[in-house]
Amino acid sequence: MPSLSSPQPRPNVSEIPRYVAGKPPTVRPGLTSYKLSSNENPYPPLPGVLEAAQAAVAQMNRYPDMGATALYDALAERFEVPAEHLSLATGSVGLIYQLVQAFCDPGDEVVFAWRSFEAYPIAVTAAAATSVRVPVLPDGRHDLDAMAAAITDRTKVVLVCTPNNPTGPAVTQAELDAFLAKVPPHVLVVVDEAYVEFVRMDDAVDGIATYAQHDNVVLTRTFSKAYGLAGFRVGYAVAPADIAGALRAVSLPFGVSTVAQAAAIASLAAEDLLVERVEALVGERARFRDGLLEAGWAIPEAQGNFVWFDLGDRAADFAAAADAVGVTVRPFAGEGVRVSIGETEANDRILTLAREFPH
Repeated sequence: MPSLSSPQPRPNVSEIPRYVAGKPPTVRPGLTSYKLSSNENPYPPLPGVLEAAQAAVAQMNRYPDMGATALYDALAERFEVPAEHLSLATGSVGLIYQLVQAFCDPGDEVVFAWRSFEAYPIAVTAAAATSVRVPVLPDGRHDLDAMAAAITDRTKVVLVCTPNNPTGPAVTQAELDAFLAKVPPHVLVVVDEAYVEFVRMDDAVDGIATYAQHDNVVLTRTFSKAYGLAGFRVGYAVAPADIAGALRAVSLPFGVSTVAQAAAIASLAAEDLLVERVEALVGERARFRDGLLEAGWAIPEAQGNFVWFDLGDRAADFAAAADAVGVTVRPFAGEGVRVSIGETEANDRILTLAREFPH
C-alpha cells in the first residue's frame, strides 16, 4: 500500500475499469489464423491512402498541422457542414473522453445503455463522473424509454451507441426523435455512430439532419471501421459550433498525427471504392448471420460489422473453441461473444463451430 506521504492520484483513478482489447490471433502451424476480435476492416488501405501516408511519414520531423485545416475542409465538404461544427480526436473514443471532460463536473451523471461500448464507463470514471447504466432490451436494443426515465438533475450527458457495440441493433429515426423530445435541452446527447456506414434498415437515423435540428446533439464518428484506419487513430465529431468548440478546447494539442490526417483525407477521396467494400462486408454479414439463424442461434439484428452471441457463462468456452480453430473473437465474461465480420474463411470456421457448439 502506498505511503500517505507519497503522491496520490485522485480516488477515482483506482476505480477506472480496464479496457480489454481484442486478442491477436494465435499462431498455429499449418493453419492460417484470423482476428475477429476487434471489429477491424479486413481490407487493405483504399487506393491512394498508402501513398499519402508514406508521403506524410517523410515529414515526421515536423509537428502535425494543429488546426488540421485540410482534413476539416474535406470533412466539411463531404458532409456539407461548417468547419467550425467539427472536432477531431484520436478516434471516436478520444471524442467520448473529451465530451465527458468538457461537460461533466465530478459526480455528474452520464447515462448510457449496457452492455454497450466498454470505453464509456472508463471515460466517465476517469472524469470522476458517475455512470448510470441502463440495461439493453432482451434483443440487444437500447431501452430508450428507460434511458429517458434515468435522467435526473445530475445528468449532463447521455450516450446513444447506434449501432450498439457489441450487441448489434441500431435505433430508428422515430425512436431517436421520440427520445430527444424527452431529454432536457441542457443535457448533451451523444449519438455515437462509429459503425454508421454499415447500417441497412428502414427508418435509419440521419445523424447530420438530427444534429442540425437540435442544439444539444453531437455525432461521433471514426475512420477506424469502414475506412480501415484503425491503426492511425482519427475520429471526428459533428456538433453545434459551441459544442464543437468546447471539444477542440480540451483536445490534446497535435493529437491527430500528420500521417493520420493525410490518410483520412485520401480515404475520403476514395469514397466510391469504400462504398463497394462496405457493401461487400454488409453482404457477408447477412450471409454469416443467416447461417447462424439457420443453425438455431438467436442472433440480434446486426447493423455494425459484427454479430453478437448471447452466451452468458459460456462466453469463455466459445472463445476458447474459436481460438482452437485459429480464430480469435471477443468474449465478454458472463455475457456473450462479439464476432467481427472478416475474411470468408474466418467466418466459415465460426459458422462450423456454431453448428457444433451447444446452444
